Amino acid sequence: MGLSAEALNPGVRKREVFGWAMYDFANSGYTTVVLTAVFSAYFVGAVAGGAPWATFAWTASLSLSYAIVMFSMPVIGAWADRHGAKKRLLGICTAGCVLATAALSQVEPGDVALGVALIVLSNVFFSWGESLIAAFLPELARPQALGRVSGWGWGFGYLGGMLALGLSLTVVIQAQAAGQGAAEFVPKTMWITAVIFAFASLCTFVWLQERALPSPGNAPDGLAGAWRQLRQTFQRARQYRDFMWLLACAVAYQGGVAVTIALAAIYAEQVIGFAKQETMVLIFVLNIAAAVGAFAFGHWQDRIGHKRALGVTLLGWIATCAIAALTTTKGGFWYAAAIAGVCMGSSQSAGRALAGLLAPAAQLAEFYGLWTFATRLASIVGPLTYGVITWTTGGNQRLAIASTAVLFFVGWVLLQRVDVERGRLAGLKGA
Repeated sequence: MGLSAEALNPGVRKREVFGWAMYDFANSGYTTVVLTAVFSAYFVGAVAGGAPWATFAWTASLSLSYAIVMFSMPVIGAWADRHGAKKRLLGICTAGCVLATAALSQVEPGDVALGVALIVLSNVFFSWGESLIAAFLPELARPQALGRVSGWGWGFGYLGGMLALGLSLTVVIQAQAAGQGAAEFVPKTMWITAVIFAFASLCTFVWLQERALPSPGNAPDGLAGAWRQLRQTFQRARQYRDFMWLLACAVAYQGGVAVTIALAAIYAEQVIGFAKQETMVLIFVLNIAAAVGAFAFGHWQDRIGHKRALGVTLLGWIATCAIAALTTTKGGFWYAAAIAGVCMGSSQSAGRALAGLLAPAAQLAEFYGLWTFATRLASIVGPLTYGVITWTTGGNQRLAIASTAVLFFVGWVLLQRVDVERGRLAGLKGA
């Protein structure tokens, strides 16, 4: 895999890291095809009939799913830590997302309620799984190699997204050549995404080990015990103040990332004038740039430091938003997409690695649950703000994308409050 044995914790084999990274490969088709390139634009343009409220309905659906994840994932993470059950819960979440994604193939024009229900359900399962798989990272990689290993995971993820999108693009081109509309080819792309997710994730469940052991506890079992542990963590928040500053940073900058994931295809088609196949090619190339960014940036991040690396990507995001808001040509938007791709892969990898560096070893699932709380709150704030600005300004998406730069700037400011070494020592004491 290009990783030395010195990068991994004792007892961790390279094939186990490969199995862990393959989950990113498996689930990235969901974000790429469903949330970004295909179903988002299909929902707005066909399912909701291009109504003035359509973009807001899409962002509100995502926001509802993220609200559910926000308030459930920290408790699920605490329960997983107490019972040594991250892998077991990951299997349940994977099956749920695969089945709900396949069911999206049944959504036809006018089926707004069904589309909303399935998007909420599939995205909740996806988000739970994303948090649980991230909690394995500090068990696999040594602290000085978290960036590299996280980067490999995100890099594999974008390759998986390209596979799902490439196959979907082939279906779309063939369907359009035959005179078929979106209602005929979008269901096929949902099946492609679900099947890739199901089969690629098998590598994870075969090779990835559950190292956490059930906690011998005198606290109440089940959800009551999980809630108690979570309350204790918040009560000790001052001890983990750098982790908390990182969470505040994530709420801001991940809100901007969520806008890109949820609305890139909609913006490209409705503002810049991209055709469906052009949008899919754009997202495909964006994934190439993101994969390169994640692979390369992960190694660079370990050398220059997680905080500095993340800060550089946030400045790149600000430039992306400015270019996207000002350009009036497809060529200009391609520049914005290229920068966004590199920044997306690197910022996602850097944030996940930094969270793992600051989290106590005995509470990885719980602290990644808190990380998920922050990122899902961001996923409500970002797209919903975008949707509200678009709706209240009569469809001015340029103003909405320009306002997204503010989120990245706020994230950069909050990041300056994080003292990585102090936060790491606090995590070691908490372990």
